[in-house]
Amino acid sequence: VQLQASGGGLVQAGGSLRLSCAASGRTLSHYGMGWLRQAPGKEREFVASISWSGGDTYYEDSVKGRFTISRDNAKNTMYLQMNSLKPEDTAVYLCAADLTNRGYYMGSFGYWGQGTLVTVSS
Repeated sequence: VQLQASGGGLVQAGGSLRLSCAASGRTLSHYGMGWLRQAPGKEREFVASISWSGGDTYYEDSVKGRFTISRDNAKNTMYLQMNSLKPEDTAVYLCAADLTNRGYYMGSFGYWGQGTLVTVSS
C-alpha cells in the first residue's frame, strides 16, 4: 500500500490548512487510518486517527477542538482539517494505516507514507 500526503504549506498563526492522504495499491476502506507528525529535532508523535467507518475518531490532546479527521472511502482518501494553527504545529505530517485494526486508536500503525510539510509562522 502506498500513502501520499498533500496540502501542506506556509500559513500564519490562526490560519487553516486541509491535508489529504491518497492511498493506492490497496483499498483501505476496512482499516483504521491516522496522521502522525514530526517536528524538527523531535520524535514522531500521534495527531489523530479514525476507524474504518469514520464513526470513531481519536485526537492528541493539543489538537482537540482545532483539528478534524475524516475519510471518504469511495475515494480511498483521508483528510485532516486544521484550524487555529499555532507555530508549535509546524512539522512534517504523515498519513498512516493500520491493517490490523488493533492499534490505530492508540496511534500505532504499520504503514505510513511520505509526509507533507506544514509551517506555521507567528
